[in-house]
Amino acid sequence: MSAQKINTLVVGGGQAGIAMSEHLSAMGVEHVVLERSRIAERWRSQRWDSLVANGPAWHDRFPRLKFDDVTPETFPTKERMAKYLEDYAKLVSAPIRTQVEVKEVVRNVGRPGYRVTTTSGTYDADNVVVATGPFQAPAVPALIPTTEPVHQLHSSDYKNPGQLPAGAVLVIGAGASGSQIAEELKRAGRSVYLSVGEHYRPPRAYRGRDYTWWLAALGLWDEVRVRPKKQHVAFAVSGYDGGKTVDFRRLAHAGITLVGMTHSYNNGTIQFENRLAADIAEGDRAYFDVLREADAYIEENGLDLPPEPTAWELLPDPDCVKNPILELNLGQAGIATVLWATGFKSDYRWLKVDAFDEKGSPVHKRGISAHNGLYFLGLPNLVNRASSFIYGVWHDAKYIADHIAQQTAYDFYAPSSQPTAARR
Repeated sequence: MSAQKINTLVVGGGQAGIAMSEHLSAMGVEHVVLERSRIAERWRSQRWDSLVANGPAWHDRFPRLKFDDVTPETFPTKERMAKYLEDYAKLVSAPIRTQVEVKEVVRNVGRPGYRVTTTSGTYDADNVVVATGPFQAPAVPALIPTTEPVHQLHSSDYKNPGQLPAGAVLVIGAGASGSQIAEELKRAGRSVYLSVGEHYRPPRAYRGRDYTWWLAALGLWDEVRVRPKKQHVAFAVSGYDGGKTVDFRRLAHAGITLVGMTHSYNNGTIQFENRLAADIAEGDRAYFDVLREADAYIEENGLDLPPEPTAWELLPDPDCVKNPILELNLGQAGIATVLWATGFKSDYRWLKVDAFDEKGSPVHKRGISAHNGLYFLGLPNLVNRASSFIYGVWHDAKYIADHIAQQTAYDFYAPSSQPTAARR
């Protein structure tokens, strides 16, 4: 069977793929978007039942479509986010083909472009945009053997407290997912331990403005002022319970036992690093930095935003911080479940192109690969802090679409004295 020819093939029908499609259509670029399941599938089936968006409805959206059934300050549910993306795909008439999995992408030999093998035929594409996002494969450290008598699952497989066997739960990872799940489990009557490592803990809101507003006002989305930052640090902010600042002291005073970063496992016992207090203090520092910068911005710009003195107050350190648990025997503690809220890793085994560094990360500049016609979209810090968020991916997609349209013009260019040559 001959391959179907296409200018641009987009892999992934989530927020990145939909944004890419909108801009390609606007540039008049022929394209198709392939999604191995349903549009926005990860919102539908790979998140827990009570999950809401990390930003309010006025912000976590594309420019052309507002939420019509929730207030601007509401944090939309995962089902509403999936419907929003589905509605947006219809709005922009995105040519998405669902239930089509890309099995292999290889460079053509002796000519430009790529041969893309899928579960529904083969494509010959001038350009391939990898829009599969950062949440491709659950990252679970090989720490506790699967033969051990404890139930283990990743946060992407967690749905609700009733899903877990009776007993205490150890949640490893205290970013947005881990902190929300730990609080939900505690409210359901579970005994909960939360393993906290390095994290970035901003305020959910301050002086009447959500953190997403402050990210823009302070130039933090675009990282105008470049600051050194650590990689793989948990981002502890969420819209859970109407949107509250993640406060580990508050969680501890509510009955969750905090432990340090998980270090090792031996014969039924987990060891934790002895830096819990230091990591929480570092999170506090980042939190107060945002408050100070926000106060300075308000004063410099003469804004009439009410002071919020309570935001500067910290609860006293709980005993589990002052006298940290350094090791925990799972059986003796009654822990029946270890829930890994340890994020995701990329999975590019299907992309048979030498486009990665020694760590397996894509080599690119603003999503443009060194390989002509290969692009990446929706990755964290692709361009800046906003890149993996619905707010930022739309703008990144526009840049890549512009590049594809311009590159196509280059590829088909011929001097006026010569006949125009097709790319192939």
